[in-house]
This record gives sequence, C-alpha cells and structure tokens, in this order.
Amino acid sequence: MRNTYLVWAGKVWLGLILFFLYAPIIVMAVMSFNASQYYQLPFEFSLRWYEKLVQNSEILNAATRSVLIALATTVIATILGTAASLALFRFEFRGKRFLQVMLFPPIAIPWLITGTAMLIFFYGVGLGRGTPSVLIGHVALALPYVIVVVSARLATFDPTLEEAARSMGADSWTVTRRVTMPWIASGIIAGALFAFAVSFDQFVVSYFLSEPGDSTLPVLIYTSIRKGFTPEINAISTIIIVISMAVMLFAARFSNFGGER
Repeated sequence: MRNTYLVWAGKVWLGLILFFLYAPIIVMAVMSFNASQYYQLPFEFSLRWYEKLVQNSEILNAATRSVLIALATTVIATILGTAASLALFRFEFRGKRFLQVMLFPPIAIPWLITGTAMLIFFYGVGLGRGTPSVLIGHVALALPYVIVVVSARLATFDPTLEEAARSMGADSWTVTRRVTMPWIASGIIAGALFAFAVSFDQFVVSYFLSEPGDSTLPVLIYTSIRKGFTPEINAISTIIIVISMAVMLFAARFSNFGGER
C-alpha cells in the first residue's frame, strides 16, 4: 500500500513539473490565435497576428539572420569540434588534460561575463561589433558542447578497430571515414544540434556584439518587449516551438538513443 502511495505521489509530482514547464508555452501559443491584442476574453480565434508577422520585415529579417548564423555556427563548430575530439582521443601530448579541463569553464561561466569579455576583446583587436564578431562568439560558445558530446561518444569506441583497419592497408583518412566516423555519427549529430540550439537561442553575446539595427531574433524580441509587446512575438515563438518539437519527434522516431527504437 505504501508503495502505491509513493507511485501516485511521484506521478502527481511529475504532472506538476510538466504543468509548470508547459502551461506558459501553451498559453502563449493559444494567445497567438486570439484576435485581441491585449489578450481579452472571451477568446476569439483569428490569424491576424500571423498575417501581420508575414508583413513584418523586421522580425522576418531578424529570424533569417538568426537561422543563417546558427547554421554557419553549427557547420564550423561541428567540424572543428569533431577534429579536436579525434585529436584528443588519438594522441597523447603535454597539456592534454589541461585542455580537456578548460573545455568546461566556457560552459559554466555566465554568458553576461563572456559577452562583456568578447566585446572588449573584439574592440581591442579592431574587429568591433558586427556579424563576423557574432559568428565568432557563437562558435566559441558552441565549440565546447560539440567537443564534450563527441568525446563522450568516442569514449565507447574500441581503438583496436582502427588498428585492425590500418593492418589491412587503410590509410588514416580511410580509417577515419570508414571506421571511426560511422561509430561517432550519433555524437556528431547531437553535438551539431547543441551548437545550433546554443547559437539560435543566444541572447547575451548577440546583444553585445550585434550592430544597431542588425539584430538576431532573441535580441529583437527583447527590444520589442521593452517597447511594447505585440502578439506577433507570440506568433513567431509558436512557429519556432512547433518546428523544434517536430525536429525532436523526428529524431525520437528515427534515432536510437542507446536502446531499442
């Protein structure tokens, strides 16, 4: 009987946590279809805010810029992070442990401090604010995530497989392409998803390094809220949530997360 109470208590607690997490998102999505700008009730279904969103070039330009920067960050961080993970896995050299430890401070340090430091650094080297600075900053933030995730996948890799391939005449590139990469493909994909999420959702660094009038979507949403919130922000946020959930459901359906599909 006691175990039954504990099970039900656990279910109720889990339900409260899920409600706390998803209730605000559901309310925001529902209100994006409300005709009233001030969320007046009773609810009146309307697509007017999505129509205004399509006509709002400022939001669309910011969203496009965020997506392009996130894609570029994903490609660069994934390539550099995978190469660094392979180097850390295959070679022993002085300072290796120190480099591995130094991967975690960029993840743990508050982004406010990181953004301030990047702004000072880029002005110090003469680069200043702008898209190149934003891209470099995003890559610097996303790179540790890729290295950590890919390295975790490499930790399960048997090095004797590479040795067996070399003993059969395969060169280093062939070994990497035909033996190592297929094994760590899931880790690379996970690292790339982390890199995209870190870049697309990044506000602080983008806020410090973006030029005025050339903002990313998180920066634009922040400034819009300060000036006066409109349900167009609800509309673009709802679209982003739907796309994100679709990607996650697709990944859950066709990926094997360490177990049966």
